[in-house]
Amino acid sequence: MSEQNDATEPRRAAQELPREAMEFDVVVVGAGPAGLAAAIRLKQIDPEISVCVVEKGGEVGAHILSGCVLEPRAFRELLPDANIGAVEYSTPATDDRFLFLTETGSFELPTPPPMHNAGNFIVSLGNIVRFLGAEAEELGVEIYPGFAAAEALIENGRVVGIATGDVGIGKDGNPTDLFQRGMELRATYTVFAEGCRGSLGKQLMARYGLNAGVDPQTYGIGIKELWEVPQASYHPGLVLHSIGWPLDAKTYGGSFLYHLGGNLMTCGFVVGLDYENPYLSPFEEMQRFKTHKAIRPFFDGATRISYGARALNEGGFQSIPKLAFPGGVLVGCEAGFLNVPKIKGTHTAMKSGMLAAESIAEKLPPAYDLAVLP
Repeated sequence: MSEQNDATEPRRAAQELPREAMEFDVVVVGAGPAGLAAAIRLKQIDPEISVCVVEKGGEVGAHILSGCVLEPRAFRELLPDANIGAVEYSTPATDDRFLFLTETGSFELPTPPPMHNAGNFIVSLGNIVRFLGAEAEELGVEIYPGFAAAEALIENGRVVGIATGDVGIGKDGNPTDLFQRGMELRATYTVFAEGCRGSLGKQLMARYGLNAGVDPQTYGIGIKELWEVPQASYHPGLVLHSIGWPLDAKTYGGSFLYHLGGNLMTCGFVVGLDYENPYLSPFEEMQRFKTHKAIRPFFDGATRISYGARALNEGGFQSIPKLAFPGGVLVGCEAGFLNVPKIKGTHTAMKSGMLAAESIAEKLPPAYDLAVLP
């Protein structure tokens, strides 16, 4: 027992070291569409509000998977003078297709009304987020990429900011010679925009009982690939969704193919995480999907550029928790604002951030007018 205590003593001593602190009116956790929309809206309302955004990725957009269809209304409401079409790779959605796949063939179905895309844009969401980040910084928002929020600071039952993680921890969990304590970023209000199943969001939901009285959230896994396709198979503005094969009738899921600008195509496959077959591999199902005779021609001569995966909220409106709690608020996919019938969530994420910003701005104490102070 004494040896174990000796081994943990350096760790305990390091955790008791004081942390440096910075003070802001508002701290935003996560530089995605929701978090950046909140930061921009706060500065639009009052340029004197001090706003800090922390982002775990090495740069804004680093953890955003490229390729989505953007319903532009929240973007235009936030930045009415901005041109979505001028963001690199953005292109208007012009051709909706919806297929039911069988193992040997396919049937074209009417596109359900919620999925209609007239007036929408196929975009690189990473580029949209980088555009929002530049707009935020121009307004005076401080953005700190490469800093993950590791802890919500709670005092007397109220969230008073976040702390970033300690660095310089060895494999044994003890501090090395490079050890540094994380920073405290303290704020009157904190906006949590970590995305689906954010680590701090889960803790806050449990602590403040935010899920009480709503349906349990449900989840899917979405796998995306970005491809460069030859001109012969490039159809800018194409939005194609499919259901059916290779998934069986008991497994929820489907696919998407979007042709954005620059001869780029994003391909994705989503599987609900309630699938019954324990041997099912969503990644392998996606690879099978690409071999279907209705899908394979899109990949002839194409080159895969990148790929990734992300969890998705699929519970819908009935699973949205209580959003506000003492000192903070949940926005975007942290709260589950993906609109599943539309297969879109960016516009709802942005709007939730904007509404949170407007509510916070009403509650912040007014800044002192330095001109009238003695």
